Amino acid sequence: MSDHEDKHEESLLEKISEKVKGHDLSSSSSDSDDDKPSESSMKAKVFRLFGRERPVHDVFGGGKQADIFLWRNKKISAGALGVATVIWVLFELLEYHLLTLVCHFLILALALLFLWSNAATFIHKSPPRIPEVQIPKDPVLEFAQALRFEINRGFAVLRDIASGRDLKKFLSVIAGLWVLSIVGSWCNFLTLFYIVFVLLHTLPVLYEKYEDKVDPLTEKAWHEIKKQYAVFDAKVLSKIPKRPLKEKKKD
Repeated sequence: MSDHEDKHEESLLEKISEKVKGHDLSSSSSDSDDDKPSESSMKAKVFRLFGRERPVHDVFGGGKQADIFLWRNKKISAGALGVATVIWVLFELLEYHLLTLVCHFLILALALLFLWSNAATFIHKSPPRIPEVQIPKDPVLEFAQALRFEINRGFAVLRDIASGRDLKKFLSVIAGLWVLSIVGSWCNFLTLFYIVFVLLHTLPVLYEKYEDKVDPLTEKAWHEIKKQYAVFDAKVLSKIPKRPLKEKKKD
């Protein structure tokens, strides 16, 4: 009996020790699992240009326009850039006018189609099939709604700035408009539009390719800008009296 009781006690001790070891292992694994999110969160907190948290393709809308800007389809991107270059050369370098170009193009197209249609009866061939061209309704409405939304948002931003509540935003907009006015004095609207179009076809794809090298440099530049702004705020902006906000009347 004593031997049987000793064996029974030993088996109980072994089970207890195994449970204790299993609990220690599970707790250590849970601790390591708890450490993983913190490490991943630290890795996720990487400085990105303009504070973006999505890929560059998603920032541009993730559609066909993003494929064009990021050269996902090289033929379409090169074609769009080529058409923009031809238009800029015609209107800017050759000083062609839009109405003149449209009229000359229509004259040439109508003359060729007219001659082809009449010549087909003499050479016993079928006349050209002229497609029926119509502007679709849905894309035009979508573009008009998107343009209306952006214009209204711009008016809302200007109204908020004019109210005098945010001095930082006011100075940023004034500086941006001043720089834009200087650039506008250097070139006309068409050249400025062409420069922006070329930059949209070059800078995003270069940034997507070298973002790991660009982001650290922009982070240093951004910290330096914030440091200089803090000095400017302490010496100048903080001394400007601010207009008190009106309290809402209680009903």
